Amino acid sequence: MYTQFFGLNEKPFSITPDPRYLYLSQKHTDALAHLVYGISESGGFIQLTGEVGTGKTTLVRSLLEQIPEEVDIALILNPQVTTKDFLITICEELDIELSKENTIKTLIDQLSSYLLDSHSKGRRTVLIVDEAQNLNRNVLEQVRLLTNLETSRQKLLQIIFIGQPELRETINKRNMRQLSQRITGRYHLDPLSKKDVLQYIKHRMKIAGAMGEIFKYSSLKEIYRLSQGIPRIINVLCDHALLAAYTEEVRVVDKSLVRKSAKEIYGNNERPSYTNTIFSSVALIGIFLIIFGLIKALDPDAIWILEKLSYFNIL
Repeated sequence: MYTQFFGLNEKPFSITPDPRYLYLSQKHTDALAHLVYGISESGGFIQLTGEVGTGKTTLVRSLLEQIPEEVDIALILNPQVTTKDFLITICEELDIELSKENTIKTLIDQLSSYLLDSHSKGRRTVLIVDEAQNLNRNVLEQVRLLTNLETSRQKLLQIIFIGQPELRETINKRNMRQLSQRITGRYHLDPLSKKDVLQYIKHRMKIAGAMGEIFKYSSLKEIYRLSQGIPRIINVLCDHALLAAYTEEVRVVDKSLVRKSAKEIYGNNERPSYTNTIFSSVALIGIFLIIFGLIKALDPDAIWILEKLSYFNIL
């Protein structure tokens, strides 16, 4: 609706993972480097985690455009399946012809045969599992066993896990230590900084064909405040703000339009639940520190109060 009004070729803030719009902040550059390393080396696991909406899937799409000719990729987007279905999906992704008897053993035998044949031809195989935090324990154990498929010199299957922070918590559990020890590279993708948010928005507007500045500096700062650097939230806010500007027939998005859009999206809560949790925690800690400061002013030996709060995990 608003693209023609602003002279854009397309909508700049679609939430679909289009690699053309990937803004490579230093954090995203480092994360992509870890993924590229994962497909260029043989053996072990590469683990990439990040909060919801930080751009993990977009990085995967960008990675797929950089795959060397000699690398075969099995991409699993929905790993919330049984062990058998997980193995079937891998085989289907690699165009392995399945036998009529699809037991776990026959599936592994077929996959092993395929990997050995690929290795003999100088090819490598990479398994990428998106949303890997949804893998159940049995499937995780099977994934670990897949790394046993090897020659005397190298592993036959490189595995990359992409997931939310819960993935780290799962793999760091004691009963997952055998899997954890095989992870050769870990990277956590943090939200964008304030500077990166400003550049992120300008980058996407430029890709979409914007010829001038449509977002005022004050609106950019407000978008950062509301999104706290989460790209998906930035996209939603910017898209609604452009629509609001079009509806009101104004050519520049200001701070008030951003706030109006946030209220329409999230209701009375301007910030989504993720950022609300952060700010609530900071506010609570601040209140405790103020109270402690007042008590300490009255009683210099009140340090024991802080020790009690820490003991009960209040601070």
